[in-house]
Amino acid sequence: MEKSFTIGEKTFVLDQDKAEAAFAGKRIINGRKSETFNLLPLKYQWAYDLYRTMKNNHWEPEDIQMQKDIQQWQGTELTDSDRWIIRMGIGYFSAAEGIVGDNILHVVRELVTAPELKLVLGRHAHEENIHADSLLYMISSLGINPHECEAMFEQIPTIVKKNEFVTRTSHDLRRDLDTTLPENKKKLARNIFVFGQCMEGTQFYGLFGMILSLYRQNKFPGIGQMFRYTLRDESNHIEVFRNLFMDLVGENMEIWTNDFKNELVDTMREAVALEKEFIKDCLPVSSVGLSVEEFCKYIDFIADRRLEGVGLNPINPGVQNPFPWLAETMDIKKEANFFEQTVTEYQKSSALASADDDDL
Repeated sequence: MEKSFTIGEKTFVLDQDKAEAAFAGKRIINGRKSETFNLLPLKYQWAYDLYRTMKNNHWEPEDIQMQKDIQQWQGTELTDSDRWIIRMGIGYFSAAEGIVGDNILHVVRELVTAPELKLVLGRHAHEENIHADSLLYMISSLGINPHECEAMFEQIPTIVKKNEFVTRTSHDLRRDLDTTLPENKKKLARNIFVFGQCMEGTQFYGLFGMILSLYRQNKFPGIGQMFRYTLRDESNHIEVFRNLFMDLVGENMEIWTNDFKNELVDTMREAVALEKEFIKDCLPVSSVGLSVEEFCKYIDFIADRRLEGVGLNPINPGVQNPFPWLAETMDIKKEANFFEQTVTEYQKSSALASADDDDL
């Protein structure tokens, strides 16, 4: 079907059939080649909706007041365990956020072909920059030697192992990749699963829980608030990568074999084992309201939710959440809709602070 427009002596003919064929050529990978970044018409509506949600959730580290955190850090009311949890959080996340952002920009965003996917992934990477910046803000506010953070990142074995677990899936894809081959489609799907469901979706949650436990005890109010904002972002990031994974598999069902499903479940088992060892380093001695055994059980609970969210079998069927208050703070309001495949709307940070206070 053609439609023509005559303006003066010139006639312009638009062929809708060709336009519809171009739209049909949009795919997660191996789609229509285009350098124009033409978003319309949208094929992956979820990507644009999430982009809008993430943009409305924008915050800056400097918006958070750190005076109380500084007083507590310099005072006597904190325990050595309290301070160690913060050091481990800063030591791990200050580099882990950069690893995620690097993989988004130099692996996933390079390989997907639909413009709306590139749009939301660009926002995702931008938010990782904000998270990395927030860690610098914490370090400078508390007066922690930044070389200590680098030393922790490179010298604490459980941090090294967690980071090697994800970077090896990224390094495999840093070359010209023929994404028409099933084995390479699996590599990309596995990368998206590892970074979305294993790393951001599971391995981040041990420290999220610990720091929010301290926040609940009126310790580190500024740091706790930044981690709450970060958690809201992560809920969207998990959804971006879950949707990418599900659509990639849906468009390439030849890779969705029982062997591949088992491989992914085994990958999550490895992620959980690494996280539990890391949790033991974060809590080498018992602390008020912080139990190694309960946090390990919590990771089992979170991991099974991630597996079930992408159609895989849980590792520990029936495992219960040991932290009901975390279900309220971290799961129900931030992720219940995620598992129903809908988008949760968040307001800008100016309105978030009062809403978050009501959660506790």
